[in-house]
Amino acid sequence: MTDRFRSPQTFLLLIAFAMPVAFSTWLALLNNFAIDGAGFTGKEIGILQSLREVPGFLAFTAVFVLLFIREQRFAVVSLLVLGVGVAITGFFPAAIGLYLTTILMSIGFHYLETINQSLTLQWLPKEQTAHFMGKAMAVKGAAAVLSFGGVWLLLDYFSVAYVWVYLLFGCFAVLLAILMLMAFPQFQDGHEQHKKLILKRRYWLFYLLTFFSGARRQIFVVFAGFLMVEKFGYSAGQIALLFLFNHFFNLFFASRIGRWIGHIGERHALTIEYVGLFLVFTGYALVSDADIAAVLYVLDHLFFAFAIAIRTYFQKIASPEDIASTAGVSFSINHIAAVILPAALGLVWLVSPAVVFYLGAALALASLLLTQLIPNKPQQGNEIRWFDSAATAQRPAS
Repeated sequence: MTDRFRSPQTFLLLIAFAMPVAFSTWLALLNNFAIDGAGFTGKEIGILQSLREVPGFLAFTAVFVLLFIREQRFAVVSLLVLGVGVAITGFFPAAIGLYLTTILMSIGFHYLETINQSLTLQWLPKEQTAHFMGKAMAVKGAAAVLSFGGVWLLLDYFSVAYVWVYLLFGCFAVLLAILMLMAFPQFQDGHEQHKKLILKRRYWLFYLLTFFSGARRQIFVVFAGFLMVEKFGYSAGQIALLFLFNHFFNLFFASRIGRWIGHIGERHALTIEYVGLFLVFTGYALVSDADIAAVLYVLDHLFFAFAIAIRTYFQKIASPEDIASTAGVSFSINHIAAVILPAALGLVWLVSPAVVFYLGAALALASLLLTQLIPNKPQQGNEIRWFDSAATAQRPAS
């Protein structure tokens, strides 16, 4: 393996490839496996998704784990746990087993997401971050295309049982984690990171944007897919094809979107995202045609690429030594609503699915209003754009 290959960027791109190989398989199979294997209704799927998000809510504990293990090693161990959790899911087709394997998978997934975000913001120059994140999303798209395409072929053409599909893709992630552990040297971090929780007043807009992003994302992840299966009768293979189409978009366009975000700025990018999401969630509430629902599902996923702008906004306003701690804190903030909403909205779903999606539209509108506070050129001391005579005044860090 050449020194050029054994670089921090390659490490991050391999993480970007390995994560969706495992997680996309779990996600593509979840609704059908839960309904067919465990007899889940909206109530049980809501409970499962709330349990899945508990490790995300506890992502702030990553900063304490870093007292004992370097971030790079922690990322690989997290990938290993994610792969194991996915690999064994199919062996436990009852409610309790599905809950427990979901928690194990989620521990690996959320720690990996936290550390991956931290390492990306530390290792890359600010002017390259948005483009690289778009490139990483393209790699994720390629991995997801392979995963969803493989799931579709295995289920619809070869009639392979769920248990073997889970095992195949989970073990692939495990083997790739072992390879990365052996192949890559320990890279130097740019700045010594705080090993304690960091909450700063000047990051408040980033915290709020992260919170609302987590809330509306849960409505998509939990209930948009469930709508496709429960209301419109989509099979596991058809759901995999929808995901496949979504990630083809990431494969071909995410890198360009990342570069474009770097050009137009975070406020404009997020404005486009939240206007689009308001319309999409309203559409979910009203849709009665399966094909239109599929179009909404694809558009919903399309707007995820624009969320890169929240991270690059934070990178520009943050003190470098705050990044690892704040990455964990932001993931916890992102998952406050994620722990509560799926179970609560699972009960609302039993009464009116449309109300669930109208709430998603309201969250998108709130995010749109907050986005207007992002300055044209965010930086330390210029974190907020105020709409008065002091709009351009720099505010002291705290």
